Amino acid sequence: MLEVSGLKVKYGEVAAVKGISLSVPMGSIVVLLGANGAGKSSTLNAIVGLVASTGAVTFEGQALSGLPAEEIVKRGIALTPEGRRVFPSLSVADNLHLGGAAHASGDELKQRVEIELERFPILRERYHQKAGLLSGGEQQMLAIARSLMAGPRLLLLDEPSLGLAPLIVDKVFDLIADLKQRGLTILLVEQNAERALEIADHGYVLQTGQIVLEGSGAELARSDLVKQAYLAE
Repeated sequence: MLEVSGLKVKYGEVAAVKGISLSVPMGSIVVLLGANGAGKSSTLNAIVGLVASTGAVTFEGQALSGLPAEEIVKRGIALTPEGRRVFPSLSVADNLHLGGAAHASGDELKQRVEIELERFPILRERYHQKAGLLSGGEQQMLAIARSLMAGPRLLLLDEPSLGLAPLIVDKVFDLIADLKQRGLTILLVEQNAERALEIADHGYVLQTGQIVLEGSGAELARSDLVKQAYLAE
């Protein structure tokens, strides 16, 4: 579904991503592992056109390189950013409407909202509250729901469990597995390597902007490099 070839991202003279290539097959969960600063978020941001990059990105056989972010979202890719980045002064309702505004209107927009409220019952309870008043876990649910409002076929998730309590982390990973079962393809950046590899079909390990290892989720979980760097023994 997604093919990335020779992707490079630079911030001034600093090379954040150094010519990586990866594939995300339709219906799969692919995980990107790596320490802070490895280039994971830069990779996701480049795919959706939020940062300048070179190399080739194709989605369902169509080139995305050079397209503006809003066009890439219309093509069927949505990003849930690191740190949630909900609009704190707006209500849960307005955050959801903004997520779907470019893709639906009228009854269809209402239907998409209802789907997300069914998926995330806590958002129905908080529907008219300002997003900034939600807990961290509730904001994460809102951020994911806002992305899903765009009706993506490929969802990019950037550190969805970061800073959340263990019980909420469990809910997040259950949700990711459920989204896959419903046919959504997912590219996941996650520092909780153990949990990510449990649900991943395939994965890549990034170090200083380069892919140093790839394999199935099970293969990476057995890797000495991954065990030493990312898995608690």
